[in-house]
Amino acid sequence: MLGLWRRREAAASAAAALWKCRTVYTAKECRAVVLPRFGGPGVLELRSSVPVPDLKPQEVLVRAHAVSINPLDLRVRSGYGRSIFEPLLPLILGRDVSGEVIATGASVSSLSIGQEVFGALHPTAVRGTYADYAILLEDELSVKPSSVSHVEASAVPFAALTAWRALKCTARISKGHRLLVLGGGGAVGLAAIQLAVAVGCSVSTLCGSKSIERVMSVGAEEAIDYRTEDVQSTIRGQFDAVLDTIGMPETERIGVNILKKGGHYMTLQGEAASFADKYGLAFGLPAATAILLKKKLQYKYSHGIEYSWTYMRADAEGLDEIGRLLEAGKMKIPVEKTFPIAEVRQAHEAKEKRLIHGKVVLELY
Repeated sequence: MLGLWRRREAAASAAAALWKCRTVYTAKECRAVVLPRFGGPGVLELRSSVPVPDLKPQEVLVRAHAVSINPLDLRVRSGYGRSIFEPLLPLILGRDVSGEVIATGASVSSLSIGQEVFGALHPTAVRGTYADYAILLEDELSVKPSSVSHVEASAVPFAALTAWRALKCTARISKGHRLLVLGGGGAVGLAAIQLAVAVGCSVSTLCGSKSIERVMSVGAEEAIDYRTEDVQSTIRGQFDAVLDTIGMPETERIGVNILKKGGHYMTLQGEAASFADKYGLAFGLPAATAILLKKKLQYKYSHGIEYSWTYMRADAEGLDEIGRLLEAGKMKIPVEKTFPIAEVRQAHEAKEKRLIHGKVVLELY
């Protein structure tokens, strides 16, 4: 009798899970934060009936538990990238997500329904993650380590993949290399420090005084307060790679002059989108490409270094490695404050006014 009862209970649980899955998957609408026009935090609208598109073969439907706010979200909301995004309004902002797989496309093989996952969308995605249900490609997701909460996991992927692309795909850092991170206190800077330390690099960083303790705690060997110290006289030796998360003329000058011959200077502040916004896609993108080529040739000739603009791209290998580092406690982007999704305007305003120094996460219930 006990065995029969257990089998019936298991069958009932399976049926309930299947019913829940089908109900969620066939749902055509959900809550989402919509950007109907560019502007301040007040333009964001939390709508209750936003369409959920059907899945394509390589896509995964994720029930979001937490999504983080990235600087890119604030910039796009304010009009950055309008040459690309304006014809596509209204948009859903958001790149990072941590949640549960609800459904998978026909070609998805590495993920299954019920798994907890985390990941990030490409910077140009139109349907972002500020929604109850997010849609990502299989390669944009990885299994979330069980030791990490959804809030913690959602803070990591976009920043860490941005750093991964620069350090592992462009500079190809390895054990024994020296890395300088300009702006180590931000999410990308912190991720870069931890990725470099994990492969055996020594890391120095420029940051504000509020970030010194944080960057040292994740493995930086040297932290320099750029507001109070003479950077050029403080930094010793030369570096194999410089990651510039600030992108000002002064940080570029520091970066290119402290590299070894053959070293890599990488900046997050590429001008492709800003030039396209200013001059239109037809003229802006070729102009930005010309500037990039000019700088590459200039620094190759004058300093013997490689110059690059770097951006986040989906990378399954990188995301899996980031997951392993999370599991091992070797990767963490501290979350300073969480907001419910209904308070997205307040969250954006707090970040925009620099009322919150660290990472902010939106929770979905």
